[in-house]
Order: sequence, then structure tokens, then C-alpha cells
Amino acid sequence: MKQLLGFIRKEFRHIFRDPRTMIILFGIPIVQLLLFGYVITTEIKDAHIAILDKSNDEVTREITHKLLSSGYFKLDAMLDNDGQIDNIFRQGNIKEVVVFQQDFGKKLERDGKADVQVIADASDPNTAQLLSNYTNAIVQDYLQKKFINYQVPYEIKPQVRMLFNESLKGAFMYVPGTMALILIIISAMMTSITIVREKEMGTMEILLVSPLKSHHIIIGKVTPYLILSVINAITIVVLGNLVFGVPVRGSLILLMFVVILYIMLALSLGILISTIAASQFSAMFVSIMALMLPTMLLSGFIYPIDNMPVVLQVLSNIMPARWFIEAVKAVMLKGVGAGYIWKQLLIMIGMTTVFLVISMKKFKLRLE
Repeated sequence: MKQLLGFIRKEFRHIFRDPRTMIILFGIPIVQLLLFGYVITTEIKDAHIAILDKSNDEVTREITHKLLSSGYFKLDAMLDNDGQIDNIFRQGNIKEVVVFQQDFGKKLERDGKADVQVIADASDPNTAQLLSNYTNAIVQDYLQKKFINYQVPYEIKPQVRMLFNESLKGAFMYVPGTMALILIIISAMMTSITIVREKEMGTMEILLVSPLKSHHIIIGKVTPYLILSVINAITIVVLGNLVFGVPVRGSLILLMFVVILYIMLALSLGILISTIAASQFSAMFVSIMALMLPTMLLSGFIYPIDNMPVVLQVLSNIMPARWFIEAVKAVMLKGVGAGYIWKQLLIMIGMTTVFLVISMKKFKLRLE
């Protein structure tokens, strides 16, 4: 253990004396967090919604049909009461709930006015705003065409309510995504490069003939990046809260567990890349092509997964960042417990186990 701790201290000194590494570790997270705080508008289609129809008359059924036939919405559930709304949002699939008041059609005919409530999941503010706008436009279009020959000024006033992000701040979406991207860069890319550098410079053989075992070398190499990644994750959460007002509504312990699990997953990927790459350049190239770009494009960080072609939607399932972002957003913005993100946790645990087994076996073969 004394030898291992000495090796870890040596790795820390090696990291801190390299200005380029320090910029990557501590400069890029802050810069990217600030850059991704800006809003990127995307087109929405086939968004999963639920409908609570308290009236269930001809008018509400026609509006429902018009919503579903627009191409923007896909019905996921028909609710029975108001008490189901909060729970169905916490499950993570539903993006919007449309609530029709009782005697909707009768009030529209009698008074010329009726209320429909639109409740959107604003943990993704761009999607929430677009969906509420689409809903309002479709309802107004129905109203104009349905009662075009009537003299009574019929009016339907949607009451829009945004959950989890009332002010529609874009940072609520980009802080979790930036965390996923930064942790991939630090944990996977930097780990793969530092191990490959030892091989490329011929110093790996020196380490192998030292009293340290192969698993000690791996632990010593990844421990500094594990600690620095946790520090970066905490920095991102703190900056997100202080600069952009992003809350942490759920358990801090659960949030840190998700973060550390994702870091372990990224470290296992870094070790795997180091067994494949023969040089630092190839390790960097593989990391960018296999991790960094897919994390930005296929994880739901910037572009909604539901809008992608089916092939890319399937491919996104093997992106670790997708499950991490879903879990972190659920804990930070919705305040859910582990029971609501068990699927994401199990997937990340499974990926970590698979990557560690493969990478450790390949690493031993390469060393031998």
C-alpha cells in the first residue's frame, strides 16, 4: 500500500506540472459550462404526452385527435385524475399533460369560453416551450375551423404550467450535459492517453519490473483522475447553482453516487481505449470519435433523441452519457429517488462491469 500511495503521489505531481493537462482538467469545464448555457432551439416531433379528459365529450375528443394527428405528439397515457400527473412526470417519459375541464364542450357552446390546461416538463426548457406553443396553435386552429360560421366569439384559453423549470432556463438542460461531457474527457480520454504515453515512451516496462503489480499500476493511473473528476463534477454543480440557478432538489448522496458510477464507467472506457491504441495520437482520435462526439450528438445533450432516425435512436442506447444525463436531470431537477432511476443505474453498472472485464483482460494480454 505504501508503494501504491507513492505511485499515486507521483501521478498527481506529473499532472500538476503539465500546463496543458491543467488547462484541460480545470479550464475546459468552466468554459464549456458557460458556453453551453446558451439556448439551442430544436424541432420537436412525436413527443410523449398524456391526456386527462374530465369531460370526454365530442369537442375534447376532436381536439385530442387533432393533437395526435399533427405529428408533434404521441399519446402515452390517458389519466383518470389529477393525482396521477406528478407521478407520471417523475417516471421521465411524459413531456406534457393536457387537461380538459369538466363539461368542456357545454361551456364552450354556452359561454363561448373553455379552459384547457397544458402542463409541461420544463427540465428540458426548449422542448417544454415548443410543445406548449404547438399545443396552443393546434387548439386555436381547431377553434377557428370548427366555429367559423358562428357569431358567438368562442374562445379556448390554454393555461400553461411549466414543471421543474418555471423560468425556462436553458442551463437546466446543459449543466447535466456539460458534466457528462467533461467527465468523459477527463476520465476516459486523459486516462487512455496517460497509459498509452507510458507505453509509447518505453517507461511501462520500467513500471512492470518494479515491485508494483499490474493492477496497482492501473489503480495508480486512474485514481488521480477519479479524484479530479469528482472535484470537477462538484465544481460544475456549484457553478450551475450560483451562476445559472440550477437547483439540486434530490439527494446529494444519490447525486454523488450517480456521478462516481459514471466516472468509473468512463475510467473503464479509458483503460479499454489504452489497450487498443498504439500511440497518444491514436488514443486521442479514438476518444474523440468514439466518446466525445457521440456524447454531444447521441446522448440527448443537445438534440432530442426522439427526433433522430430510428437507427440513431437504437445506437444512442449504448451511449453511457445518455443514461447519466437522464439520471442526473431526474435527481437534480425533479428531486426523485433511486426508485425512479433504477434502470439508468443498472445500465451504467452493467456497462462498467463489461468494460472493466474486457479492458483488464486485454491489458494483461498486451503487457505479457
